[in-house]
Amino acid sequence: MKIIIVGAGKVGMALTEQLSADHNVTVIDQNPQLVNNIINIHDVMGVCGNGASYEVQREAEVDKTDLLIATTSSDELNILSCLVAKKLGVNHTIARIRNPEYETQLRFMREELGLSMAINPEKAAAREIARVLRFPAAMKVESFSKGRLELIEYRVPDGSMLDGMKLLDLYKNIRVRVLICAVDRKGETIIPSGDFVLQAGDRIYLTAAPEQLAQFFRQLGVFRNRASTVMIVGASKICYYLASDLLRMGMSVKVIDQSEQRCMQMSEKLPKALYIVGDGADSELLQEEGIRQTDAFVAITGIDEANILMGMSAARQSGDNCKVIAKINRRSLVELVNAESMIDSVISAATVTSELIVQYVRAMESASGAKIKTLHRLVEGAVEALEFEVPADAPFIGIPLKDLKLKSGILLAGIVRRNGQIVIPSGNDALQARDDVIVVTTGMLQDIHDIMQ
Repeated sequence: MKIIIVGAGKVGMALTEQLSADHNVTVIDQNPQLVNNIINIHDVMGVCGNGASYEVQREAEVDKTDLLIATTSSDELNILSCLVAKKLGVNHTIARIRNPEYETQLRFMREELGLSMAINPEKAAAREIARVLRFPAAMKVESFSKGRLELIEYRVPDGSMLDGMKLLDLYKNIRVRVLICAVDRKGETIIPSGDFVLQAGDRIYLTAAPEQLAQFFRQLGVFRNRASTVMIVGASKICYYLASDLLRMGMSVKVIDQSEQRCMQMSEKLPKALYIVGDGADSELLQEEGIRQTDAFVAITGIDEANILMGMSAARQSGDNCKVIAKINRRSLVELVNAESMIDSVISAATVTSELIVQYVRAMESASGAKIKTLHRLVEGAVEALEFEVPADAPFIGIPLKDLKLKSGILLAGIVRRNGQIVIPSGNDALQARDDVIVVTTGMLQDIHDIMQ
């Protein structure tokens, strides 16, 4: 497909990296240096100018474009860029819209302005943080089939009963129906077989129903109850959405920010939270505000390095009893933090946004009825976990999985029947029509039929 990306910032760069390998991508930005940088790094075309300009879009050959994605820092520019593209004949348009005031107008924008999709990076990141706080023992939580099946990222610690355990023996020892579908071991990505032996330090990705995952962590002796008290540093847009979600879930929320004005503005919108004007990096302040009695600490200021340092400080002061989450956008820092196990969980609004848009693009590509319903990228993008609905005419319905000739690098990680039954697949199970099936792969799939040789 031909895709135009308006805006070469963090989200635009992440999208360009993920889409340029398989699509004809053109990037528009008003900053000539950003355009030159992205052209030099990726095999894409670049146009310097205002992405909402009729002339600039014509120069980028918008009339030959299948999809325009507007990701600049201005909501209004993104909306106008999509509106101009729509008038010039582009069928699909996606806009990044961050202002909470536009939340109530999204349906109008989609219906009346022809927006195919509106994405709020801060709201999407806040939802991901809230999911992790439901399973504090996990590094990351992804949902499939409307939350009926979940995929958890977990690091095997030293001394864990998983260290040295063969996957074939997992159910016998743990007595919980889970499936380990991918492993990251010292930078090597593995889709494991039953003979695979786990080691301390492995980052494992496992699927199960939510109640089974809770039981799994109890068996390991690392289960933490859902966070009930949360301390957030940084009264940002993400903080607003996150605090809103957590308050609705009945959690106690404390917000720390150095700006009295930001605290006042947020307190008017969310009066049930407690606001502290101060420096989240001040260890004395954290002690005074009860970091040792806090279930979760979330650092989401606009400075990656500050978030890392505050997260590490909070973890040390809490005695590892507190779930620590930090927002980090720079990939090099994300890799460093994960490799050194500095912080429990890392979140990136740019990554969350790009994954949602890539999911939409992949669904556009799928010509069959078995389109991608959900897509999550694992192990820094080396593995994809995709959810498909099995069409009624699929040739492999009713055939035991052990008899299917699947492509290499593919694992069926979970099945959700139409009646809601969760199946952790074994060789004797078979797919049925209208099942939701989760496929984990190191390759690229467009629809469910691509799993077969």
